[in-house]
Amino acid sequence: MPRVLVIDDQKNVRAMVAIVLRVNRFEVVEADSGAAGMKAFAEAPFDAAIVDIFLGDTSGVDVIATLRERAPEMPIVAVSGMTALDFMEQSPHLADVVCLQKPFRPNDLLQALRMAQAAASGEEQAAV
Repeated sequence: MPRVLVIDDQKNVRAMVAIVLRVNRFEVVEADSGAAGMKAFAEAPFDAAIVDIFLGDTSGVDVIATLRERAPEMPIVAVSGMTALDFMEQSPHLADVVCLQKPFRPNDLLQALRMAQAAASGEEQAAV
């Protein structure tokens, strides 16, 4: 069962993402802050991460950069209430990150995760 780290400071968004993933046979670890997410990441390996760009305690871009340094091939989906392109140029670490704009439907989430997995394996470019 693939393990996914979900980092989002909005409890309702985090809960919805977790439910969708669990129903689709993913093991989910939830984190309500960048610090909690990095602690969970340090404690066990993950097959993918879903990271909110605007976290209360830190920038999701910084969290993604750290994840990229420690696990360069891990698929990552960045979520944001802003248009994805608004933050894509902030960091080279976002080059192969799939962006998903809030609000999103469950199928959008699953499609973004599949796209991130394909991008991480070099199968195709990540699309916005």
